[in-house]
Amino acid sequence: MGNTRMLFEKAKEMIGELDMTAALRKLAENHKDKIVFSTSFGLEDQVISHLIFSNHIPIKVFTLETGRLFPETYSVWNRTLEIYKEKIEAFFPQMDSVEQLLRDKGPFSFYESIENRKECCGIRKVEPLRRALLGNQVWITGIRKEQSMNRAGMQNLEWDELHQVIKYHPLFDWNAEEVKKYITENNIPYNALHDKGFPSIGCQPCTRAVKQGEDERSGRWWWENNSKQECGLHQSH
Repeated sequence: MGNTRMLFEKAKEMIGELDMTAALRKLAENHKDKIVFSTSFGLEDQVISHLIFSNHIPIKVFTLETGRLFPETYSVWNRTLEIYKEKIEAFFPQMDSVEQLLRDKGPFSFYESIENRKECCGIRKVEPLRRALLGNQVWITGIRKEQSMNRAGMQNLEWDELHQVIKYHPLFDWNAEEVKKYITENNIPYNALHDKGFPSIGCQPCTRAVKQGEDERSGRWWWENNSKQECGLHQSH
């Protein structure tokens, strides 16, 4: 525990006032082959993928293939591979767990209760993430504090106690307009659903467009009516 905490303190001191590209490069240098970026192909993630791929920063990129993604998500995934010619590893849920869930509760059990929804997220996202992070020291994410009340309480560099990794959110202080501007100026491929009122895109049955004035993640698990809607990947501290 002491050594892992020391890694975090060292990383905090190391990136200091560096801009995000320099910070990503420095973290990659100091955590060689033990640094990963998780993408769900949203706007923020596409910005970070662009930074990593176009600058040839040695950070492994992966995605969680839940089996319930939008067709538009697969399209931007494929377009990203075509443009950057870099690998994106896919982590799938354990087949036997999915089969048992569908056998016992059917394909839409997550609408019935928060417990059922968390069970589905646990199988399709949380467990695969655990495997994706295993053996790594740094986890890069596309989190921004503006996205929800829950995320506003985070910091751009954190220690993730559950996964025992350093978490770095390069775009933490960016607003939505800054992200969109960067996407446009750099001609970065993005999910077409963003132009149809979907600021946050997850699994197809659990994501809807948001109304004006709603926070960015209100379209995720909207039926729960809960301001701390998370799937379990990013727990508040």
